[in-house]
Amino acid sequence: MSADLDVASRDLASPYRVASWAVVTTFILSLIGLGLSAYLTYEHFQPTFQGCAFATGVINCQKVTTSGESHILGIPVAILGLANYVVMVALNSPWAWRARARWIHVARFVLAIASMCFVLWLIYAEVEIIGAICLYCTGVHVVTFALLIVLTIVCPTQLGWSRSRAS
Repeated sequence: MSADLDVASRDLASPYRVASWAVVTTFILSLIGLGLSAYLTYEHFQPTFQGCAFATGVINCQKVTTSGESHILGIPVAILGLANYVVMVALNSPWAWRARARWIHVARFVLAIASMCFVLWLIYAEVEIIGAICLYCTGVHVVTFALLIVLTIVCPTQLGWSRSRAS
């Protein structure tokens, strides 16, 4: 009877398995990104940015979070970041990593790529257009980059997209 249970549990296991370090790392990074994004969303709706000790010069969270570039199509960038990380926490949860549905694993990787593209635009906006950097935004950017690196290591192989295929 236990042999039957072993076979059944193997049949229920996801065919898209990865190393446990990747599951833990992506989940923790997603939680950190969620925390930073939640804080930036909270601060976005405050009269002044309280969390940044530097209010002038190159490091100026207030200037960045209230600039014209802090909205895309009328939506605050902070809310977009929060929504992104709510989805990333779900997609990088241990339960999602065990999912059998291929679209979940593809969505995780595609969202990480799209997020990094958006981050590159935000960095350009901070440096070239606004002329100031937000430390909390930079934290989100670093987390997004780290997530992309980890997912780039594990996802192509996990999804069967690697160049070398065994025959």
